[in-house]
Amino acid sequence: MAKKKKAEQEQPAEQAEVKSNVTIEDIGPCKKKITVEVPEAKIKENLDNKYKELKKDAMLPGFRKGRAPLRLLEKRYGTDIHKQAKLELMIDAAQTAMKDNNLDVLGDPNIDHDKVELPESGPMTFSFEVEVRPEFELPELEGIAIEKPVVEVNDDKVNEEIQTMCRRAGVWTPKDGEVGADDQLIADVALTVEGAAEPEKYDNTEIYVRKTGFVSGIPVEDLDQLVVGAKAGEVKKTTVNVPATFFNEQYRGKKIDVEITIKEVKALKPAELDEEMLQRYGFESEEQLRDSFRQQLTEQVERQARSAMSDQVREYLQENIKIDLPADVVADQSLAILQRQYANMMIRGMKKEDIDQQMDQLRASSEEQAKEQLKLFFIMDKIAQKFEISVSDEEINGHIAQIAAYRGRRPEKMREEMYRDGSLANFTLQVREEKCIEKILEKAKITDVAPEKATKAKKKTTRSKKKTEE
Repeated sequence: MAKKKKAEQEQPAEQAEVKSNVTIEDIGPCKKKITVEVPEAKIKENLDNKYKELKKDAMLPGFRKGRAPLRLLEKRYGTDIHKQAKLELMIDAAQTAMKDNNLDVLGDPNIDHDKVELPESGPMTFSFEVEVRPEFELPELEGIAIEKPVVEVNDDKVNEEIQTMCRRAGVWTPKDGEVGADDQLIADVALTVEGAAEPEKYDNTEIYVRKTGFVSGIPVEDLDQLVVGAKAGEVKKTTVNVPATFFNEQYRGKKIDVEITIKEVKALKPAELDEEMLQRYGFESEEQLRDSFRQQLTEQVERQARSAMSDQVREYLQENIKIDLPADVVADQSLAILQRQYANMMIRGMKKEDIDQQMDQLRASSEEQAKEQLKLFFIMDKIAQKFEISVSDEEINGHIAQIAAYRGRRPEKMREEMYRDGSLANFTLQVREEKCIEKILEKAKITDVAPEKATKAKKKTTRSKKKTEE
């Protein structure tokens, strides 16, 4: 007993923690390779603790509980104990390495545990890669020069809105002759995807003739140039190089041969603005309809002016901050970008038909556009931290209620749908972005200008940016 007591006295009151050796390498934009060497002492400590716990409860034939020798425990349970120890040590070492080195990691680290063996002696070494949040400095955010386009709502604009309403209420009717711009095609489509054994075939597909149109889910640039002037019975072919950031992973980054066999050509016949149509939209007279459109346009013009100023803030941030992003990060975030854009258009109060058309164009976005959207996400995240901006549930519910009222929906139903389809989280980010931009606009130097001048200034900025990049 005395000997045991002496040993306890000689034991240090607090044993120093055994640290792993960590090496970190930059292997690309926002990517790091972490190599961890877990010391033999740490491995031994983990295994000893596990066998001590096991020995307390282990019952082997011929031995009382807690009396089984270590060599028999190792023989029977060694494989499982070593697997558990390996996983615990790797997970703990990886998390400690990221925490101690202040790595702001995006997602979970990619660790292949099966390729690592727990050695009989010596340290255990393993490596893994992580994607980290980019590091950058924010530019000056006070006193930014912003132009506010001022638009007059007149009778011409009201007439344009009525014509648009009549087109939306129109019907597609068969026509003879050649395909024209903005027509609709009924066609059989064959897609020969790079690497596929057989072409994908789609019969009686509706195709809308636009500059960037979708053919069975594939974005085709200059589709109008391909089909305008053709007739029913003709076959048109083209090859599409799908962007590496395309939202549909099945086609992402692949070359696709597209074959369109035109079966029927249709033109849109706008609806007549008569008493029946007025009643359908809940108006008693054309004058009441015009007054309603005038009010909507006035509100829309103010929203568009605010949107134009917000876009100028985004352009300022994009031009004055440099962030390098790897292509795989952009590809992984492409779907999230689409959801955020959808939420942005909802906040702006755009109509569903306009949103659907914009989403078609967004799906065909180039890799550079996708990079810009992801870059903006990181910028806004840092601005939100700088200004301590957050979004409460009450604010989210308020925004959803406004959109629901605009669309004639129940707010709780819309929130439930957004939660189910995953867009609620992205909607929250979009609201936060709007608050960040609002904060910057509060301290901006805003000048009222005609829309034409604002457009020219924007084009000039874009040209200067392209020239700088070249």
